[in-house]
Amino acid sequence: MTTPEDTGVFVQISRPEGLEDDTSTRTPEQGAKTPEEGPKKRRRLHPAWAVAAVAFLALVGAAGFRAAPGVLMVPLQQEFGWSTTVLSSAVSINLVLFGLTAPFAAALMERFGIRAVTAVALGLIGAGSALTVLVNQSWQILLTWGLLIGLGTGSMALVFAATIANTWFTKSRGLVIGILTAGSAAGQLVFLPFIAMLAQDPGWRQASLLIAAGALAVVPLVLKFLKNSPADVGALPYGAEEPSGAGEGTTAVAPAGAANGTGGGNTDRGNAADEAAAEPRRNAAVRALQVFRRASRNRTFWALAAGFAICGATTNGLIGTHFIPSAHDHGMPETTAAGLLAVVGIFDILGTIASGWLTDRFNPRILLAVYYQFRGIGLLVLPLLLGSSVQPSMIVFVVIYGLDWVATVPPTAAICRQVFGADGSVVFGWVFAAHQLGAAAAALAAGAIRDATGHYTYAWLGAAAMCTIAAVISATIRKDAGRRKPVAVAVASVD
Repeated sequence: MTTPEDTGVFVQISRPEGLEDDTSTRTPEQGAKTPEEGPKKRRRLHPAWAVAAVAFLALVGAAGFRAAPGVLMVPLQQEFGWSTTVLSSAVSINLVLFGLTAPFAAALMERFGIRAVTAVALGLIGAGSALTVLVNQSWQILLTWGLLIGLGTGSMALVFAATIANTWFTKSRGLVIGILTAGSAAGQLVFLPFIAMLAQDPGWRQASLLIAAGALAVVPLVLKFLKNSPADVGALPYGAEEPSGAGEGTTAVAPAGAANGTGGGNTDRGNAADEAAAEPRRNAAVRALQVFRRASRNRTFWALAAGFAICGATTNGLIGTHFIPSAHDHGMPETTAAGLLAVVGIFDILGTIASGWLTDRFNPRILLAVYYQFRGIGLLVLPLLLGSSVQPSMIVFVVIYGLDWVATVPPTAAICRQVFGADGSVVFGWVFAAHQLGAAAAALAAGAIRDATGHYTYAWLGAAAMCTIAAVISATIRKDAGRRKPVAVAVASVD
């Protein structure tokens, strides 16, 4: 039979050596701390936020090329006589690789670490942009704009934001994804006006070198500060609960448990994380394909992929690539049109962060439906707004379209995580691949429409119709899909 004295002896032994006298006067709330635990408890800023800040800068640096095609297309046509279809083909190759690389990049980040993959990706973007100044034949622009930059930007795609959020955060993930996604918009805002000015004087080659410099400048920060996981700094993900066994005499930080999902009751890092822990060391391509096979059996995956394909078609594919040439057709100076896209970037930052905040609080499928429908309305009226000068109605369009530009990303990533659990980041990579396939098809089709008809009107109207379809698809995603706990997903244990 245990006596009170026995209990007291047990508690005394369980405390770290050398702290018996000190801890005997502590209250239960204070507990007994090891020397290592004290500094961690006093940490004011969780390291996840420092990682998110570096990730944001990396996305800014990688976003330079996203602003380039629309600005550089006309100067390249004037110098080399290439058709809009040829240049649109280079952009389409870029967008296809931008998308298809994403799921494999997510698996590579699991296998080799976020830092290494990100540094290599930025290097590819810088190399592709710098080599562009040497092109003099159309196939060379397909190699630089298409292959090199496509592989680099694909590895730095929006799946990078989802991977950072899922690895480093269990709280406020939607907000974090929104902030990181806004990094691409911030990159557009930073680079676009300068690219437009350089493209006119002294020329498009200097604009290409600016893009290369922007990508390469971030590499040292990535190598120094972008940690692969919370375990690297002896911490749990931001918002994660301490391991269930933690208490007096134990250290709250348990990297192994945190990584494997064995450290506590957090539903986002439970059994699903256990299943993922066994897979990262597999071949990255095999893991990406296996995840695709599992996800493809779920109707929610195809609904998200279809909606995101239309999202890509109506952002990167049309507005991002052809807005400036279309405005030029109406007599608007290229620098003015580039300035309008920069304003889109400003409001994109606000809209995406707000969307992340909303995603943490409301049903993401409803948010998607609303976003797509508003975008469709904007595209429907765009042909009436284009002219040689900027009217107030165009400003309204730019503001609304900016707020909606990639607001679809946080709710889409949230549904991927909630439905597919530990596979969520890689699944989002495949959904993003659909986004870029849609963008590539739209970029090529709009260029062909322009060459055939002399204007972009049919491209804008067709895109508006597609947005309505995306809104309907999003609204019909099953109501329980967005609330399902990842630990309950059967597809994660098929193999």
